[in-house]
Amino acid sequence: MPAPLIGITTHGPHDPIRAELDRLLAQIVAGVAQAGGLPLLIPYGLAGEPLTGLLARIDGVLVSGGGDVDPARYGATASDLVKGIDAQRDAQEIAIARWAAGGTLPYFGICRGAQVLNAALGGTLYRDISEHAAALRHSYDDGADAARPHAVQIAEESQLAHATGSSVLSVNSLHHQAVRDLAPGLRAVAHAPDALIEAFESTRHSFVLGVQWHPEALLDDPQHLALFVAFVRAAGG
Repeated sequence: MPAPLIGITTHGPHDPIRAELDRLLAQIVAGVAQAGGLPLLIPYGLAGEPLTGLLARIDGVLVSGGGDVDPARYGATASDLVKGIDAQRDAQEIAIARWAAGGTLPYFGICRGAQVLNAALGGTLYRDISEHAAALRHSYDDGADAARPHAVQIAEESQLAHATGSSVLSVNSLHHQAVRDLAPGLRAVAHAPDALIEAFESTRHSFVLGVQWHPEALLDDPQHLALFVAFVRAAGG
């Protein structure tokens, strides 16, 4: 059988943290390839019929990390705490998330990609985790490879638990936003020690997974590579 074709979203050419996102994107491509998928970068700005035509031809879609989602997308007001808004990227990735959720296309959202899906389906976000009274620090300035690890508790009988083979997972931490209220049809399957949602799945689809950490930066760990393997297998039918 041919390798599943995996569409991967990309960031804009003028993103203020482009160098870091370039590195993470390269790691995502490596993760998909190691898992047996054929990576295809979705051009930044692709929209309308060309975008839907591409989505109809791929076997799975991975929405990558990046800047903050515009608070207006989830019914919140603007804030100085929100950084790196890219209206063009928001529009493209929300369209992708709704396409996947409206059908059977496997979806894997990493960090921003998880937040985009939740916002696209009617959920809300913490504009900054300081809005969560008990929040620990989740954002560091030394990159995803060196981000301080913490444990997440994984729900039993979840796809995440089956993929990792564990109920506790050590993850990196490189985000200042997080899921607040989950959209209908999504359920939390991992939490940080401060009770923030670290991963969620769909209750309606065979494979829709959002994780708040960056498994692409931890591919040497079989438990994190296993997330890519589970996603690519789902895309392969």
